[in-house]
Amino acid sequence: MAHENTVLQSINLDGELICVDIFQRPDGTFGFDEFRRDIEDGRGWFSIGFHGHKVYDSEDKALTAAIQTVGWLDSKN
Repeated sequence: MAHENTVLQSINLDGELICVDIFQRPDGTFGFDEFRRDIEDGRGWFSIGFHGHKVYDSEDKALTAAIQTVGWLDSKN
C-alpha cells in the first residue's frame, strides 16, 4: 500500500538512526511519529513511537505535541 501522508519535517537524532516526522494527511489533518532504522536492515524506517494515529489541526500543534511526547526532541528544538 502506498504511503499517502506528506512529510513536512523530518528531525533526526544524532547518528540519523532515529527521527520524528511531522506529516500532513490527505484529509488536511496533521500528525507525527517516531521512527528507527537499522543500517544492517535494508527494509528502511519503522515506527517505534506509534503516535501516527493522533490527529492535530495544524503543523505547529503536531510539532508541539511531538516535542512534549518524544524525550530527545525537546533538546533539538
